[in-house]
Amino acid sequence: MAKEKEKPGEQLIVRNRRAAFQYELGETFEAGVALIGSEVKMLRHGSADLGDSWCAIERGEAWLKGVNIPVMPGAAFGHEAKRARKLLLHASEIEEIQRALTREGMTVAATRLYFKDGRVKVEIALAKGKKQADKRETVKTREAEREARAAMTRGRRRE
Repeated sequence: MAKEKEKPGEQLIVRNRRAAFQYELGETFEAGVALIGSEVKMLRHGSADLGDSWCAIERGEAWLKGVNIPVMPGAAFGHEAKRARKLLLHASEIEEIQRALTREGMTVAATRLYFKDGRVKVEIALAKGKKQADKRETVKTREAEREARAAMTRGRRRE
C-alpha cells in the first residue's frame, strides 16, 4: 500500500489505519463536522482518535460516533471527549449511506480527519467486515511488500 500524499489545502489530523485492516473499504464521502471551539483547538494540536469511530443515520441526519477528541484543559466551556458529532452531508449522500447500511454486513467507518481550507472534514467510507482469513491475507501481502522493498534497498546498496 503506497503512502497517500496530502492534497493541496489539506492538513491531516489523524488517519484510521485500523479501519483498512478490519474492513473492506468501498465508496468514500467527504463530510463536514459540526464542532465547538474547544474541539477545534484540540484538533489543531493534532490530538484525536478515530480507532472506534463509526457513522450512524438517525432521523435523516448523519452522526459521527466514537471519535475521541481529548478535553481541553482549562477551557471555560469545554466539551465531552466522546460525544456524537453531526456530519454535514447532502441529503442524497445521506440516503445513499442509509441504503448501504440496510444491506447486510455493511457499516460506515471514519478513515481520515483533516483540515481543508481551515474547516474540519472527515472522510467516511462504506465498509464490509473482513473475515479472519482475509485479515491474515492482508498481513501476508503487507509482509511480502515490506520484504521486497528491503531486498531492493539491499540490492541498491551493493551497486
